[in-house]
Amino acid sequence: MEQRVAKIKMIFGFLVVLHASITCTYASNTLSANQIVRYNETIVSPQETFELGFFSPGNSLNHYVGIWYKKLSKRTYVWVANRNTPLADTSSELTLTRRGVLVIRNTTTGYVIWSSTNLSTTSVRNPTSQLLDSGNFIIYEDGNINQENPIWQSFDFLTDTLLPGMKHGWNLVTRTERYYTSWKSSDDPAPGDFSMRVDTRGYPQIFLMNREEVKFRAGPWNGLRFSGDPDLKPNPIYNFTFVINEKEIYYQYSLVNRSVFSRLVLQPSGDIQRMLWVDSIQNWQLYLAPESDHCDQYAVCKAFGSCNIDNSPVCECLKGFEPASPEKWAIADWTQGCRRTIPLDCGPGEGFNKYTNMKLPDTRGSWYNQTMTLVECEKKCKSNCSCIAYTNSNVSGTGSGCLLWFGDLIDIRTFAETGDTLYIRMPYSELDSISSSAGKRRRIRVVAIVASVILVILISICLFYSFKRKKQQQERTPANEFQHDPENSISTGDEDLELPLFGLSALYKATNNFSMNNKLGEGGFGPVYKGVLEDGHEIAVKRLAKTSTQGLYEFKNEVISISKLQHRNLVKLLGCCIEGAEKMLVYEYLPNKGLDSFIFDKSRKKLLDWPARYNIITGIARGLLYLHQDSRLRIIHRDLKLSNILLDKDMNPKISDFGMARTFGGNQIEANTNRVVGTYGYMAPEYAGDGIFSIKSDVYSFGVLVLEIVCGEKNRGFVHKEHCNNLVGHAWVLHNEEKSLQLVEKCLSESIDVSQVLRSIHVGLLCVQRHPEDRPTMTSVILMLGSEGPLPSPKEPGFYVGKTKQDITESSSSYGISSNNDLSITMLNGR
Repeated sequence: MEQRVAKIKMIFGFLVVLHASITCTYASNTLSANQIVRYNETIVSPQETFELGFFSPGNSLNHYVGIWYKKLSKRTYVWVANRNTPLADTSSELTLTRRGVLVIRNTTTGYVIWSSTNLSTTSVRNPTSQLLDSGNFIIYEDGNINQENPIWQSFDFLTDTLLPGMKHGWNLVTRTERYYTSWKSSDDPAPGDFSMRVDTRGYPQIFLMNREEVKFRAGPWNGLRFSGDPDLKPNPIYNFTFVINEKEIYYQYSLVNRSVFSRLVLQPSGDIQRMLWVDSIQNWQLYLAPESDHCDQYAVCKAFGSCNIDNSPVCECLKGFEPASPEKWAIADWTQGCRRTIPLDCGPGEGFNKYTNMKLPDTRGSWYNQTMTLVECEKKCKSNCSCIAYTNSNVSGTGSGCLLWFGDLIDIRTFAETGDTLYIRMPYSELDSISSSAGKRRRIRVVAIVASVILVILISICLFYSFKRKKQQQERTPANEFQHDPENSISTGDEDLELPLFGLSALYKATNNFSMNNKLGEGGFGPVYKGVLEDGHEIAVKRLAKTSTQGLYEFKNEVISISKLQHRNLVKLLGCCIEGAEKMLVYEYLPNKGLDSFIFDKSRKKLLDWPARYNIITGIARGLLYLHQDSRLRIIHRDLKLSNILLDKDMNPKISDFGMARTFGGNQIEANTNRVVGTYGYMAPEYAGDGIFSIKSDVYSFGVLVLEIVCGEKNRGFVHKEHCNNLVGHAWVLHNEEKSLQLVEKCLSESIDVSQVLRSIHVGLLCVQRHPEDRPTMTSVILMLGSEGPLPSPKEPGFYVGKTKQDITESSSSYGISSNNDLSITMLNGR
């Protein structure tokens, strides 16, 4: 009998030891240095809310270390350590090293399978890791539990779940991004195709990405909620916020009642679900799904189209816009989007129409200021011809902040209620009429008065110019002076140039018979002369030479292109002269000539300090943006270089020489040519090599200009004595070595703004990246130059290495002309 009792006691003791080995924990919720968690051992948070240990999800044969809810009957994982490196068997252990690094190690081979960070060589005093009741697993040293700034925390490395207290977004100080990705499947926690990320290009917003494609956009934060998520509102379950400051940009939520279990999870299917645990059914229940209908798909209706789920079909053009392709729109093909019924011309009568209950458009490329009023915001937008729309960035209280859009408005939808207000720029004729009858009567009276005044002025002008023209013809022009034969005509189809014609005799007189003393320079087009008209107005006359490497095509092209352009950073074409064999262009005269005559001149370069150079950089950018986006025609310049940037009396830049320019249609983004034109050193790789040009080839040339303006050296003429790189390559090397300030010209040392200079160099390198798709648009360039936010890292530039010192062949010129050393290409076959 005694032997039997002894045997029972022995068996009971064995079971107790076995149970302890299976459910073992360390100090309840902590793991000290060199302590080990083996398979079937766990760490439990103080209130037993969460548990950490080894697990195998679903039907998987692989093993992982993760965190799950302990109190819930249904095993629910919220974090996985080694999601990319699964364990094939159970011969593994988790330990904390004396350097404060968590390590998963294979006990058979000794190999490290996963670590919380790169194995540190820095000494850490008494490191300890702890699982908190928030679900955060932290590492701290010497007993100092600082949850705000631990050595390491799992909350910085999200998997597929956002828990209360987690920050989803950016730490701008450490450049750390916290985002979560779906599991591949319910059995495989490896990163799937879908991710939730905070995009900081322009005003921050949250994207659901399917690999590199935007699937859903929550819309910008308006101070109360996300613009595209009207169901996100105050509730008894949780509070939420979106923080934007100089140090951090992130979304975060917290529970009102700590006894409630809630999680935001990104499913392998790409569905975003806010889940609540319901005790009565012992399961998770869907509480909110931000993406709920067809209109939540990104950019369903494309540019200037709005999606309304209550309509059929769901897409419609905003008021003041019409389908870009009526035929496709009629069959519910909305891929072409909408266009303005009446184009903008930046006229003084333009204003803004108010659109209510909207999901605000995509804010990539937008600009924002958190302190401006709505009135100040409207003035800011109206003063910039590139600004398309504006609104408050914060609608809480009386409203504050300013958010501006540039370019097409994408991914808009209309809600039945609780949407945001958007103010869109419209021409005068498209502005909403005044509703009150008194207002209508006042408007009629004003229009009648203005019309009368305009009519009187027009009649007076017509009579004046008719009299003046007759007098000029009698005094200086024979009856057959203007010859408009087909060879000399500058009209193209239905083009109406509306460009004044100058008489040949008038230009002879203005230039003193094209005296050599009046000659400003000479290039491929021909010589350029200064002239003074009878009324004292100074002009610059480009005269097509008989031996010109350019010809009638370039002459027509420049007249057609620039006659339709009006911008303060573009040189103004006053008229032309076509008489017999003579073909001339008449421009405004700019006394300071070409930018190259300052930047590359040893004595004159000192006249341009850094503020002047920075003003020139931003002015060129604005002019180029107008060409690419805001003009009536989309113009690709194709020969942007320092000698084609002219300076007025106040040193403001003006882009000139449009002989090589090409016009694009509204939806055209690139073209191919076997007639490559331009200047080596400024030409993008895809254009010089394959004849492919687009707005991004102009962006490349702009990047070269920026680097030349900062450095004071020519890209093609620069050969570094050590590595033979050209200027672009040298700037790239210095940037990677964090020595970009060495690129700055010595004469600027006393006037530079270090932040502006470094940002300009960085933006220049982004513009000269090898692949066109990596280069920013000019909208983004202007925003990056004018902001202080983080910039993306540039990739390797095109034409990275210079060849020999014999390549130092550039020259100075003005009014869009180049000397014979300028290496301009006018007839090369693209491959």
